[in-house]
Amino acid sequence: MLNRRTLLTTTASLASLGLLRSAAAERVASTGRNTAYDLIIVGAGTAGLPAAIFASRRGGRVLLLDAAPVIGGTLHFSTGQMSAAGTRLQRSLGIDDSADAHFDDVMRISQGSANPEIVRLAVDQAGPTLDWLMEAGLEPMPGHPVMGLGHEFYSQRRYYWGANGGRSILEVLARQLEAERANGRIDLLLDSPVTALLRSDAGAIEGVRAMRGGTEQVHRGRQVLLASGGYASNPAMWEELDGYRQHIDAAYPFSRGDGLRLARSVGGYLRGRSMYLTSFGAILADESSPAALRAGFETWPDRRAPWEIYVNARGERFVREDEPSVHQRELALLPQPEQRFWIVFDERMLAAAPPGIKDWTREDIREAAAAQSVFYTADSLAALARRAGIDAQGLEYTVRRYNEGVASGRDPWGRKHLPAQIAQGPYYAIRMQGFAITSNVGIAVDARLRVIDIRGEPIPGLHAAGEALGHSQTSGKAYVGGMSVTPALSFGRLLGQTLPLGQQAGA
Repeated sequence: MLNRRTLLTTTASLASLGLLRSAAAERVASTGRNTAYDLIIVGAGTAGLPAAIFASRRGGRVLLLDAAPVIGGTLHFSTGQMSAAGTRLQRSLGIDDSADAHFDDVMRISQGSANPEIVRLAVDQAGPTLDWLMEAGLEPMPGHPVMGLGHEFYSQRRYYWGANGGRSILEVLARQLEAERANGRIDLLLDSPVTALLRSDAGAIEGVRAMRGGTEQVHRGRQVLLASGGYASNPAMWEELDGYRQHIDAAYPFSRGDGLRLARSVGGYLRGRSMYLTSFGAILADESSPAALRAGFETWPDRRAPWEIYVNARGERFVREDEPSVHQRELALLPQPEQRFWIVFDERMLAAAPPGIKDWTREDIREAAAAQSVFYTADSLAALARRAGIDAQGLEYTVRRYNEGVASGRDPWGRKHLPAQIAQGPYYAIRMQGFAITSNVGIAVDARLRVIDIRGEPIPGLHAAGEALGHSQTSGKAYVGGMSVTPALSFGRLLGQTLPLGQQAGA
């Protein structure tokens, strides 16, 4: 899990590479400046960094603030998966692709639930953004681009990431940021949470208040960009906005919803509340909530055909275990109590089935089950159910029906892979927890990424980009490959290229 200590370690490693300057060089006597910044960016992450870089390249004076002690935001632990069409890399490989085809795929995979206006902007900017990153030194993995990984596939090879995940992207951005800071056009303030937006009598945003070293500072700016990420480390806000508990403690610790709070404070509104979707789950470290990740179980039937059954708290199966669509399995898990299920099997399956947990032996599973926490074991199904928190009658009935289906070759759920009955104790259950770490709800913006009020009117001087917009705007109620990181990069780059600077800001 990424915490403040690892962030500080990362800061030191970036500094050793010449990618950050010392804390002394970051101090800005902002209250003594005679002129305002052209652009104040709240959040030095996936969207904020490219915005700062490109605004500086145009001669703009930029203030980049972040509550964390290090730049990069979620790129520190993100897989950094990107999707882009019409790139130079694709053309060099003979791949015929276009932003139109990318748009069609996103809307198909999201079943029309993504925001078409925002998706259109994202896919149009994705290709140039990836070309820029590669020109600056990003190296995609060998064999990339690929069709997909883990979720519904694209119709064409347009899915890319680097060997070090999000850090591959961060290293490129950090080098470019340092080049612009050397030119004196970007001031960087870390450990500086923004507490409020400043608004003129006419209603335009004209700066921010931020805390630094226990002192509140005022920074004036002609434009403000909210790029401070989502709220996945704020369980109370998560439950308020999504209507579900936050079961996993694995998000970036500074994803606290600051940008959403700031936007609402000046009349902005949030959208995407109906778009929550859980992943198909993982094994947590213990039975608390939220808890850290412990391991994953291979539930993709194309990689490992299932031997076990999946049951909910009532002991009922709720999905065909070899359902080929990850999206359909996730939708099936969403209405289950606490988005939780148990993988149930017996000793014969444990001994014969291919390993389900990467790098775990069968003995590792037996030892974990002996502890009777998250992993469980018992000599009877009824005892197993009691220990695991499953309805015993429901589990016994479900296993009986499943065994009848195995014997007849006709499973009630239409499952095809029926290798063995669950009939030989000891019996086992592994508790799986559905979860999400991307924030679905976000700040409402128009097609120019201007923050809007409930009437659809833009709030002058205020823009938003990145996860602060909500993952659902670019992926809908689905997980669409590369449609989190790439839109954040692209929107930050676009705003840095196009926002009015200097005297233009008042036009």
